[in-house]
Amino acid sequence: MSLDGLTINIKEWATERKLDEAQPEKQMLKLIEEVGELAQGLAKANLDQVVDSIGDVYVVLTILAMQMDLDIKDCIEQAYEEIKNRKGKTVNGVFIKEADLQQQ
Repeated sequence: MSLDGLTINIKEWATERKLDEAQPEKQMLKLIEEVGELAQGLAKANLDQVVDSIGDVYVVLTILAMQMDLDIKDCIEQAYEEIKNRKGKTVNGVFIKEADLQQQ
C-alpha cells in the first residue's frame, strides 16, 4: 500500500476513535513515549522494535497534525522545502547545517 493510502487509513482509524478531537498535548506525550521506544530499540539493536517504533511515530504525528487541523503531508512538504537546498557537512554521523558550522 502507498504511504498516501496508509495515511488515509490512519486518519480514518483515528477519526473512528475520536482521536482527531482529543487534546494535542496528550498526543505529544504519546509521541515522546514512542520516540523513547525507538531509542530503546536502537540502543538494544532490536530491528523489529525500531521498525515498529518508526511506524508508531508516523501514526502519532499524523494524528497530532489532525488534532491541530493540519495535514501531515503539508507538514512534511514544508520541512522538505526548508532543507532541500541546505548546505553543511556530516560530522560524526550528524548533519550540521552551514550556519551552525560558522558558529563553531
